[in-house]
Amino acid sequence: MPHYTDTTKRFLLAAKYAEIAALEQLAANCRLVISMTSLIHQLQRERGASNVYLASQGQRFSNQLQAQHAQSIQAEDTLKSQLNAMYLNDAEQAGNMRLLGSIAVALQGMDNVSFLRDQIKATKISALASTQAYCRLINSLLAVIFEAADVAGDPVITRRLVALFNFIQGKEFAGQERAWGAIGFAETHFNTSLCERLEHLQQQQQHHVDIFLEFCDEHARSLWQATQQSDATQQQAKLRAMIKQLADGSPIDGQLSEIWYDVASSRIDGMQNVEEWLTNELITLTAERLQQAIKSLKNHKKLLQTLTEQASAADRPLTVLFDPTVPGLQGSEGHRETTSPNNGLSAHRSFYDLLCEQSEHIRQMSSELDAARQAINEQKTIDRAKLLLMQQWQLTESQAYRRLQKHAMEQNLRIADIAGRVVNSTPAR
Repeated sequence: MPHYTDTTKRFLLAAKYAEIAALEQLAANCRLVISMTSLIHQLQRERGASNVYLASQGQRFSNQLQAQHAQSIQAEDTLKSQLNAMYLNDAEQAGNMRLLGSIAVALQGMDNVSFLRDQIKATKISALASTQAYCRLINSLLAVIFEAADVAGDPVITRRLVALFNFIQGKEFAGQERAWGAIGFAETHFNTSLCERLEHLQQQQQHHVDIFLEFCDEHARSLWQATQQSDATQQQAKLRAMIKQLADGSPIDGQLSEIWYDVASSRIDGMQNVEEWLTNELITLTAERLQQAIKSLKNHKKLLQTLTEQASAADRPLTVLFDPTVPGLQGSEGHRETTSPNNGLSAHRSFYDLLCEQSEHIRQMSSELDAARQAINEQKTIDRAKLLLMQQWQLTESQAYRRLQKHAMEQNLRIADIAGRVVNSTPAR
């Protein structure tokens, strides 16, 4: 008879069922992430058009802004419908606490964005205040994607989620650069402070793009390189150089705001092509990983049926009890046993082989997952360090980041390492 009970067999299969269930939930989360990225893109365009409209006192971009509102609202409705279908079907139950909490914050912002639009239409809000509001809403949506990456349990998909999150974050900083640049051009002058903000946003873009390049696939890298070589990127580089020369506050033609907006938007649209590849790849990967897990479950069932029908000829069964590769009595590693385990079903796959294979699969996934999540944990540390510096020294976010960056360069360390020191040296409250 086989050396395992029906309960042991059921737990072996239960682990596979749990993997499949986790992948199914992960596939749903990835679809949610794609809807999030679509809405973020529309809100980024809406923010930029609003800047030009407000900075020109409603003289420019009125029609473009109205058309953009319609596209944003459509993306909002799609996302809300998907969220209801995923989480509010029967009861407010399943899901990760942090992920659901971040969704609630984002939804609260979306519930009130119509008020912001009314304020913009009536020019009762400044371009700066409008930009701040859109940035906060977009950041709340980015937080959902960040949490979705953090709770993912598959290392391959987690790597792609990390790549996607960082690329979207870099694209968001590109959108903020477009917003600040539009304000400067529309108000017909720049100053040193505004130029420093723009330079900081360019540095932040590069930081997140570097992480994206570490975790994406080769095709995504080639798409990004094409974006870097595009006419829009080259034109924006020239406008960036112009802005640096205008830091003394020299007056400029306000109509340049539309040129800046169009050039920056063309570059961001090119980035959108990369983002679409990343999201499509994510859907393909989750489907493939799910099919692999289902196929593995079927193979497990077939092998278990075969082993159940076989009689074991082993005097000493293949089991964890007699596996010399498993840690046992400490200090006995060099001692040779007087009897060797009988290989038993050496001509066939044993039940213990199956257990060992599944354990190794889980161990390898955990190891790869830890490596993929390191980038997530480092980003959390950097964000925490920035907040602590802002609170302790009354700094802005960009000033706090520059301080981390300066210390990292001086000590030849990564920003994440410096951030870790800041967090660890700050007493808990």
